[in-house]
Amino acid sequence: MSGHSKWATIKHKKGAADKKRGKLFAKLIRQVEVAARTGGGDPETNPTLRTMFQKARDSSVPLDTIERAIQRGTGELEGVTYEEVNYEGYAPGGVAVYVQTLTDNRNRTGPEIRSIFSKLGGSIAEPGAVAWQFERKGIVVVSSAVAEDDLLMVALDAGAEDVSNSGDGWNVTCEATLTAVVRQAIEDAGMSVESSDLTMVATSTIEIDSVDAAKPVLRLIDALDDHDDVQDVFANFDVPDDVLAALED
Repeated sequence: MSGHSKWATIKHKKGAADKKRGKLFAKLIRQVEVAARTGGGDPETNPTLRTMFQKARDSSVPLDTIERAIQRGTGELEGVTYEEVNYEGYAPGGVAVYVQTLTDNRNRTGPEIRSIFSKLGGSIAEPGAVAWQFERKGIVVVSSAVAEDDLLMVALDAGAEDVSNSGDGWNVTCEATLTAVVRQAIEDAGMSVESSDLTMVATSTIEIDSVDAAKPVLRLIDALDDHDDVQDVFANFDVPDDVLAALED
């Protein structure tokens, strides 16, 4: 598991009920709306919408709020039209960074993203320069109380590719389109699922072995993640557990 993923998990635990809850809700609602606009408003025939719907429910977004987002996406209700625009660049140390945004004004979002990279020691890259280093996957997070052998049997039978230990639970990786199917199979087996999502998995990683080297990378990623139009930030670095623990302290 990448250092960025571990860091994101730590931040999620520390800030699940903090002042960023409203911003999280806004991002999740936007993801639901765009998924509905792109693939239709029926979660049963739109796997991306099904995953985004469940992601929003996992974060306690009210059902009626999600349903209104779907209706805006399908045109049943009026609303702002968002488009997906992705940005690629490098953090200090040559770490590849892939930024997914949903924006109603790319002429505003683009310069702001570029400014964050520039001010925090990174650099923006041309489209395609970084994307090839990532693969789109689904991730299902399962409780650590579940036995590994039992989970492996169910997950692999459902089409999953890998089961790994995140330290606090199990990460089940699968093809993006199978995320909902794999989650359903695990739940049907009576196992506790904590969340599921679509992600970009780095095909190779750069190890950052000191706090001093990790800080500027995380500072850039956190700043990007805090931007209102940014939905997700992915990076190809790995941080050893002892360095991560020191950063937590």
